[in-house]
Amino acid sequence: MSEQQQQALSDGYDPFEAFDDVIGGDLRDPYADFAEKRAKTPVWKGSLIGQDMMPEGMVPPESWTAFRFDDCSRILRSAKTFSSTGYDSTIGMVMGHMILGMDDPEHRLHRNLVANAFREKSLARWEADLIGPICNELIDRFARRGSADLVRELTFEFPVRVIARLLGLPEEDFAQFQRWSIELIGLGADIERGLAASESLKNYFAGVVAERRRSPREDVISDLVTADIDGEKLTDEAINSFLLLLLPAGAETTYRSSGNLLFLLLTHPDQLTAVQQDRTLLDQAIEEALRLEPPLLMINRTATTEIELGDVTVPAGGDIATCLGSANHDEERWENPDAFDIFRKPQQHLAFAFGPHMCLGMHLARLETRIVVNAVLDRLPNVRLDPDGDDPHIRGLIFRSPTSVPVLFDA
Repeated sequence: MSEQQQQALSDGYDPFEAFDDVIGGDLRDPYADFAEKRAKTPVWKGSLIGQDMMPEGMVPPESWTAFRFDDCSRILRSAKTFSSTGYDSTIGMVMGHMILGMDDPEHRLHRNLVANAFREKSLARWEADLIGPICNELIDRFARRGSADLVRELTFEFPVRVIARLLGLPEEDFAQFQRWSIELIGLGADIERGLAASESLKNYFAGVVAERRRSPREDVISDLVTADIDGEKLTDEAINSFLLLLLPAGAETTYRSSGNLLFLLLTHPDQLTAVQQDRTLLDQAIEEALRLEPPLLMINRTATTEIELGDVTVPAGGDIATCLGSANHDEERWENPDAFDIFRKPQQHLAFAFGPHMCLGMHLARLETRIVVNAVLDRLPNVRLDPDGDDPHIRGLIFRSPTSVPVLFDA
């Protein structure tokens, strides 16, 4: 355990436990129900999120859910018909008016202003000097031990530390930053705690943004304060909202997707061996894991006009969720869709959404996952699941990932 984690635990606070309480239950297999709904009610009047799973006021009174790939991709592509502004009244409570809840032309302007910092070429400058070393620092803690929990000791802490470094935050602030980040992401479990963390982060970022405006550095916050397209710059409020969104979008996506991939490889030893022997297979393994077990199973939109979807009429103002987990298992698109197969023909999946709101952080998530898996394979010889460890499994209805991946390896 890191010194920062020990300090955080000194007041009885366990960052992982605080985060895990919103994982969405212990449901191991939602896909059988999704398959039935694809077949019988592909556009279903109802919500997978129960009133007891989210704070009061964050679940719409009437909603629909789409389960087929074609319907989900249509919704995500058609930004004029299916608006993203509903997020302002849900997670906007703690993040403000952010890019996720914007429609064009506002969305396009803000996305263009922040996108450069998260393009693949921009991220390449961080790989060797920043992201790789963080991963190795974490592995150094247990590499000589011969055993580890890859979730608690690696994948959970890794992306938060990466984001802190990308933002240029000082090392001494990491523990507090991680705690606020986890409490913000855990809004669904404790709304008061989430609101307090949001306020603390806003105040913290205000000071950092002001300092970067005076003296820009080589970090993402400096990229944001100096971004300029046709004379347009981001306001402090827009920067703050983007930074708050970056925490769940960046930290949570990578934590879950990298854990899912490691679990799937370790439970499919033949495919693990194939990746070990030929690292060029890693990219398609990443995509297959994202398809089979996306870290987030749903994205919401609001119909701007009455619309026919399948054989259902969704009224103007109706809330409609795209079930990404179901869409990625659609048997009309993938053969044997419930199987993990890194050798299947690559096709567009919806793990990072689609259309104009396709995830800005997807390149960072893929890069971090690639670095983590390569490091595990390079530094933990003969890595394998610990047969005496707690029963590891991927779980959750809205967010999905394993909460433990206990492994043994040759120290």
